[in-house]
Amino acid sequence: MKPTLQTLPLVDPHHHLWDLRANYYPWLTDRVTERVCGEYSAIRRDYLAEDFARDTAEVNLVETVHVQAECADPVAETAWLHETAEARGPDSFPHGVVAFVDLTGANAERDLRTQREFPRVVGIRQMLHEGRINPAQPAASPMDNPRWRENIGLLAKFNLSFDMQVYPWQSAAACRVIAQNPELRFVICHNGQPARRDEAGLKAWREAIAAYARYENVVIKISGVGMFDREWTVDSIRPFVRHTVETFGADRCMFASNFPVDGMMSSYPRLWRAYLDCVADLSTDEIFDLFSNNAKTYYLAKLESTSD
Repeated sequence: MKPTLQTLPLVDPHHHLWDLRANYYPWLTDRVTERVCGEYSAIRRDYLAEDFARDTAEVNLVETVHVQAECADPVAETAWLHETAEARGPDSFPHGVVAFVDLTGANAERDLRTQREFPRVVGIRQMLHEGRINPAQPAASPMDNPRWRENIGLLAKFNLSFDMQVYPWQSAAACRVIAQNPELRFVICHNGQPARRDEAGLKAWREAIAAYARYENVVIKISGVGMFDREWTVDSIRPFVRHTVETFGADRCMFASNFPVDGMMSSYPRLWRAYLDCVADLSTDEIFDLFSNNAKTYYLAKLESTSD
């Protein structure tokens, strides 16, 4: 019997929490800027563990990975996440943390070491996508910085993965970085960010997905569906989901929520039900890989290997 949303154990490898009183998130408070998700006043408030627990109550959520949320003090954010998890019990979310380190900085190795000392840290994200979604008007990316290109290699030393968040038209630069660091696992965020939905934009996205899939050290998160289509439906996201799974294979893809950002466009159960509808014809093993096993393998297995 195929799993249902109620019986399927979910591991969510991309969500956020924030307490605007405990930590300073400029983009949520006093430095409101244009974001790819559009107008976001609905999430400019605390989103605490109890809020996430309420949103996820109707699904069988077993483990999660928190991804850094552009806090002004990244170490304080990581410490707060650990305090939040431990206050709810030793096996409470977030089970893993993808933290922030500025890899363009002169003290990147020191900062990586500091973050790695927190027991739940499994990876690093420094967002690389340009501020504009128009490829004809590109902005600078950290990938352009020689120090960043040197420091990215340090992550393998600390047994950390890298969450790579880029637009499709940045894929050539991203692939050069991937090829130069074969020992480092890269996790493509938000399904490669198909921001442009015209013919040229979709072609660029398909080419980017194919390019990333050629590298064995790359996996991908299918997430952020509402960031580029606030009115999404199962039918509208199915081509993106299926193309990614067919290109990468079910063993290298992970479904993720991107809550609370995607909570502006959908409830948590509706999102995961849509994912399940998109892949309902796959085998049970493939479905378990997409919904839980791969996230455990590519993120949370790092915690087990560290504790051995």
